[in-house]
Amino acid sequence: MATINRYIPLAGRILISVPFIMSGLSKLTAHQSIVAYINSVGLPLPQLGWIIAVAVELFGGALLLLGYRARLVALVMAIFALATAFFFHNNFADQNQMIHFLKNVMLAGGLLQIVYFGAGPLSLDARSGKTTPSIPGSQAVS
Repeated sequence: MATINRYIPLAGRILISVPFIMSGLSKLTAHQSIVAYINSVGLPLPQLGWIIAVAVELFGGALLLLGYRARLVALVMAIFALATAFFFHNNFADQNQMIHFLKNVMLAGGLLQIVYFGAGPLSLDARSGKTTPSIPGSQAVS
């Protein structure tokens, strides 16, 4: 069982990061419609919002997948997921929006687990020896 446990954090990182990467790639191909959507909810600087979304989803997802600076990356992605939930999926009368809101909240919860426990043994963080806690009170799990 101990051998299988080595792979669980990697599997979790894959399952969380791949949807972010896919979403970031789709934002690259739908620039105008995404900027228009950001503008439609009344957020300022929609072009900057698009850049931030692509960066967090694409590059953050890739870094998380590799397990590089996973705690910090997961924290940024958790904040992004919650902000997206509250700004873009807040029409709770629409069941689809409620599902997206809850999905983002669940993603943030999973990402916060990575913030606390780290990337796990099969990660660039572990390979470089960065398994020490970066958040006061957290613990490293190898």
